[in-house]
Amino acid sequence: MNWMDMTLREFQDALASSDPTPGGGTAAAVALGQATALTQMVARLTLGKEKWQEGWSAAEEAERISAKTYVRSGELAQLDSDAFDQVMAAFRLPKSNEDEIQLRRNSIRQATLKASEIPYETVVLGMELLSCQESLAIHGNGNAVSDVGVAALLASAAVKGALFNVEINLQSLPDEMGAEMRAQVPAIRMECSEISRKIMHAVHERMAQ
Repeated sequence: MNWMDMTLREFQDALASSDPTPGGGTAAAVALGQATALTQMVARLTLGKEKWQEGWSAAEEAERISAKTYVRSGELAQLDSDAFDQVMAAFRLPKSNEDEIQLRRNSIRQATLKASEIPYETVVLGMELLSCQESLAIHGNGNAVSDVGVAALLASAAVKGALFNVEINLQSLPDEMGAEMRAQVPAIRMECSEISRKIMHAVHERMAQ
């Protein structure tokens, strides 16, 4: 069953079970979806409202980014679980001779690389979503600024959580596999923290007005 077809209770029960999937990568993608939905809500509460006209451009940008992230985040939630299942399937391949051992090793590595690439996409989309939230917090509908704050917290959790999944998978691969992702992880983590701090500051400043 697709995780996005479950009720919230069913999904939480699945997360709480002893099964390895869904796991942290799926939860991170779901958090991204929730962050996206909240961002869309604030954008739609801003657009067309004369009182918040100053925030229309920020809302339009948030809508543009959210439009592609809304559906994709749900797909990534399922793909993350599927990728882990493929890694486990590769580990179960036979290894009774050298050819089988080599085939099994290559299959494990390719499946593990894929299991790194999927959460990395969650990271990229989460960073893009974060990029529009500060302006929305400053200029969007002031009555919903706390919702921007929650959206930013969820987006930040999605990014940092997905980064954990990227890193743990890359650790088991040769350095040349996933080299670009490996090189980007530290900078992304720092940038995520910095953007998140700015958004939190903007939210608190707006709430104090």
